[in-house]
Amino acid sequence: MSRTIHFADKGVRARTSASEPEVLDRLREIVGAENVLVDEERVEPYAGDALKEKFPPEAVVLPQSAEEVSAILRLANERRFPVTARGGGVGYTGGAVPVEGGIVVGTDRMNRIREVSVENLYAVTEPGVTTYALQQAVEEVGLFYPPDPASYKNSYIGGNVAENAGGIRSAKYGVTKHYVLGLEVVLPTGEIVRTGGLTSKNVVGFDLTGLICGSEGMLGIITEATLKLLPLPETTRTVRATFKTMTAACACPPAFTRARVTPVAIEVLDRNAIRAVESEFAFGIDPEAGALLLVSVDGPREEVEREIRLVEEVVKGLGGYDILRSESREDEDKLWDVRRALSPAIKKFGTLKFNEDVVVPRSRVPELIERVEAIGKKHDTFVVNFGHLGDGNIHVNFMCERSDPEAVARARAAVGETFAASVELGGTISGEHGIGYVKAPYLKMALGGETIEAMRRIKRALDPQGILNPGKVFV
Repeated sequence: MSRTIHFADKGVRARTSASEPEVLDRLREIVGAENVLVDEERVEPYAGDALKEKFPPEAVVLPQSAEEVSAILRLANERRFPVTARGGGVGYTGGAVPVEGGIVVGTDRMNRIREVSVENLYAVTEPGVTTYALQQAVEEVGLFYPPDPASYKNSYIGGNVAENAGGIRSAKYGVTKHYVLGLEVVLPTGEIVRTGGLTSKNVVGFDLTGLICGSEGMLGIITEATLKLLPLPETTRTVRATFKTMTAACACPPAFTRARVTPVAIEVLDRNAIRAVESEFAFGIDPEAGALLLVSVDGPREEVEREIRLVEEVVKGLGGYDILRSESREDEDKLWDVRRALSPAIKKFGTLKFNEDVVVPRSRVPELIERVEAIGKKHDTFVVNFGHLGDGNIHVNFMCERSDPEAVARARAAVGETFAASVELGGTISGEHGIGYVKAPYLKMALGGETIEAMRRIKRALDPQGILNPGKVFV
């Protein structure tokens, strides 16, 4: 897919090519010659993300410490070339893609878990640790790191913090920002600063930790994160049920609240999602169903058994049928296979997928689905909706053929109308993917001009030369 990028704020002024021999020599002095990549084959993997649009950097630099990152950014300010920080490269909005060239600073080598404190419930980790590796490490000592983006096996902690990643457990546990106690960050001008600390209570000075979390790599490069942990839940159980309508399925979350149950996950699939997975994998789901619901609870074993029975009662009382309940971890995995099968199942509906992550108040999800279906029909574009019903974060997927320019244009128009509908329903244009360069043209739908200008002022104050991750968020 090709895209013409237009930037009103061209960040780096009077820029120097990062591929100049003198610049490359100085980068090699900082991180070692073997950690500066310039060959096309070695650079190419750092040129795109999950969107698969390619913007090759002039070089990829792989530091191993905050001091090396600092030296790189000081050089970038001196020679005025762009720098884009990159974690696992699994984002959907181009946040880690070097759209204005320059260099990519990869955090691949900064991959150590430095400390796990059972007594104080925190972990200290470098940014290149995968979410999965951290989860596994803390679970070995009976602890729990709740954030779980779908890409958890490949996403890096640094990228999770920069994007404020969510996931299916956010209904009960919240998102990444709720687990960041402190950060070590290299500012765009090269200063190394520490924010927050080791304690859950800390109101000393401005909340710079909160400022960096979700800043999409525009205000600094994260070189260390101190993360809050919880005791590992004793067990989990899951219920899967089908409903005749999306409205009936969406009546469940408030009913769970009335029953004093807080599920760890409440996931929903719409009718097109059901038909897609059923046609490909034959799970035995009613093809005429309007929605499929997956609900999980976790905690002490006796409490979980009580809560999962309540979930089953609520679901049945609101019209759920073909209800299945897990009795073991193996059962649970089988129930969740439907959700995991979605991505491969919908590929047959198009070679290009516009995967958007709009969010609305959860009571308005049925209206959102109805409007998105109408938008898809209007633009003759197949659409699949699924996602996190517990917090109203729905993944809207418009499918088309990459080789058909008219179909691509129709899908793009559908995306814009979906964003507008989400805002009209009291929501916004992104729940967890961020803005990057892909959603930048739509930012004004979600935020007022004065709010955007306040964000620009913060960016200019911390990055006066526009060195770090230019071409993102603002257009």
